[in-house]
Amino acid sequence: MKSDTRVKRVLLIIGGGIAAYKCLDLIRRLGERRIGVRAVLTKAAEEFVTALSVGALTNDRVFTGLFDLDDEREIGHIRLSREADLVVVAPATADLLARMAGGHANDLATAVLLATDKPVLAAPAMNPRMWLHPATQRNVRRLAEDGIHFIGPNTGEMAEGGEWGPGRLAEVPELVVRIEELLAAPSPPSRRLASGKTWGGESHGPLAGRHVLVTSGPTHEPIDPVRYMTNRSSGKQGHAIAAAAAKLGARVSLVSGPVTIADPEGAAVRRVETAAEMLDAVRSALPADIAIFAAAVADWRAARPAKEKIKKRSKDAPSLALAENKDILRTVARQGADRPALVIGFAAETGAVIERAKEKRRDKGADWIVANDVSRGTGVMGGDRNRVHLVTAEGVESWPEMAKEEVAERLLMRAAEHLAKTLVDG
Repeated sequence: MKSDTRVKRVLLIIGGGIAAYKCLDLIRRLGERRIGVRAVLTKAAEEFVTALSVGALTNDRVFTGLFDLDDEREIGHIRLSREADLVVVAPATADLLARMAGGHANDLATAVLLATDKPVLAAPAMNPRMWLHPATQRNVRRLAEDGIHFIGPNTGEMAEGGEWGPGRLAEVPELVVRIEELLAAPSPPSRRLASGKTWGGESHGPLAGRHVLVTSGPTHEPIDPVRYMTNRSSGKQGHAIAAAAAKLGARVSLVSGPVTIADPEGAAVRRVETAAEMLDAVRSALPADIAIFAAAVADWRAARPAKEKIKKRSKDAPSLALAENKDILRTVARQGADRPALVIGFAAETGAVIERAKEKRRDKGADWIVANDVSRGTGVMGGDRNRVHLVTAEGVESWPEMAKEEVAERLLMRAAEHLAKTLVDG
């Protein structure tokens, strides 16, 4: 079979954000790799970059208006949307993402996006509060379900003085790597399956080709054949993480303690009861690219579980000698060759949440800790919503309260971004 030697083409839709200037460098770098670029400027983008400067770099006409008669006569927005091999939206502003999610077609950019049958890569860039707003996250989640690929946003200092957080446009080298990956990938038959829950084709998405290992639920540590020690974990957050990882294209191994919820779609599930069984299952599932330890593993077990049911023979309660379970997070985070590139632990606290999470990250050797307050009245244990803090070496991100599925998807998108950046940085 002959190899495809034709020049690959990207249709670049430039949104109206201050990061639009980075697209000039992106066009130049793609040209160096013999990737052709044709550009569409939104009306807002023209406030930041000019059609003259963009056209000088693309060496092609720059398209701006849906109702430009000359443009429509010569090429038309339908042909424009389909002559490229990949459509890239950068920067993808909050407004542009909202209109994409709503299926609007009231300007050239959205009409092109609605008419295209090619893969679409969106690179969000906006103020951190706009990115973290539930409406934006809902739009991103819907677009991901429709098969839109995402890169970023990165976390850091914003153009506005004193603003810091997630919202920076992915760096140009990251964009180039992701664009080359998508151009090299075989085209999926559809970007949205009938279920609406997965990326099109086989393993397409920001975690395609990655192995994600997740632990979930409580453990049961036997005292005798009838009784055991456990905790209130429902497994909802861990199972949501496994489901989100599968939806984003990863191969997922889920090690689950005893729960009463359904297995997440797309994950290979191994069920265990005790902490020792969970550690064995985790070890057998390695190596992995990402390991997320969301299970609420019992710290202690009965040192000598009774072989028969302990009888109540007097008013004095029987004494119970405890032994410490081996720490699964620390074991994996501090091991050698099989250590995942990204190790994420959870910290369920009832006070001083962020301080204790920072201490746990250092003590365990984890890369990230997801911390939350599970004190009485928060409704986190067994509930459907969560409010978490993401603790990393760079700082702390405090996320607003949201559904556990939204926490899972945001965490996995951040993980995908981290691995992509690691690849670029070498």
